[in-house]
Amino acid sequence: MASQAAIIPSLAKGSKQLRACLLCSLIQHPLDFRKHGCPNCEELMQMKNSGDRVTACTTTYYDGVIAVIDPEKSWVAKWQRTSKYVRGIYAIRVRGRIPEDVEHELENRGIRYRPRDQMDQD
Repeated sequence: MASQAAIIPSLAKGSKQLRACLLCSLIQHPLDFRKHGCPNCEELMQMKNSGDRVTACTTTYYDGVIAVIDPEKSWVAKWQRTSKYVRGIYAIRVRGRIPEDVEHELENRGIRYRPRDQMDQD
């Protein structure tokens, strides 16, 4: 999966409009989320072709930005829990929670949801 890359958001599209995925913290333009979904968690978030899901599953409330070029080798990606995700631009901290249906699906799969607001540091 590390050989894939997310669409790098262009500042020409308006950086104030960029959104971060609530599950993986990937930052993209909302049109890219709607057109392509989230390359890390589309199976769960189902944002492709759905403006409502993009609004529910992403946020404009995030702090800091990191560029992850080699996720498997990056200590920053390990620290941010993005080392298994695609190359791209990620938020350091994301405010908000995933939709309840996604949280229930994670629970059904035996995956513990950890919000990306860094309030549960381990």
